[in-house]
Amino acid sequence: MSLTWQITSTGSDDTIRLGALLANKLPGGSVIELTSDLGGGKTTFTRGLAQGLGSSDTVSSPTFTLKKIYKAGNKQIYHYDFYRLSDPGILRDELAESLQDAHAITVVEWSDIVRDVLPAERISIKFAPMPTDPDERLITISYTEHYANAVHTAQAEWEEVRP
Repeated sequence: MSLTWQITSTGSDDTIRLGALLANKLPGGSVIELTSDLGGGKTTFTRGLAQGLGSSDTVSSPTFTLKKIYKAGNKQIYHYDFYRLSDPGILRDELAESLQDAHAITVVEWSDIVRDVLPAERISIKFAPMPTDPDERLITISYTEHYANAVHTAQAEWEEVRP
C-alpha cells in the first residue's frame, strides 16, 4: 500500500457516510480489508458501503456466521469475519472464489489468517479509537494506485461537507 488518506470519524453516522461515499466509486472485484479492535467500526462501515450501493439488506457482523452476502443492485458484497477462527479451513477457498467475482465487493475483517489469499490490489482501512472521545475513530485508508481515483473522489466529496 503506497497511498494513504486519514480522517476522523466523530461517530457512527460519519463511518456510515464514509462507506457510502466510497461504495459507488468502487469497481466490481474490489477488495476491502478492515482492521480494528472489537466494536471499532468495521460493520458500521460495511453498513454504509451496502447503503451506498443501494442495498436494502440488513447488515450485521458475520462474527458467528463467518460470511454474509448482501445484494446491492447488480453487485454483491461478500462480508467475511475471521475473528473466531484459528484456521480458516474451507472459508479460505470460499474467500479465494469470492475474490474472483468481478461483480462483487469483498470485505474482510480480521484478515491475518487469510492475508496470503488477499490480492496486493486492495484497500486497507484501519479504525483506531481516539483517546478523547469513545465515539471518535481515527480512520486510516491505505490503497494502491488501482483505487486512487475511487478514493480521491470519495475524499473530495467527504471534504465538501467537512471544512
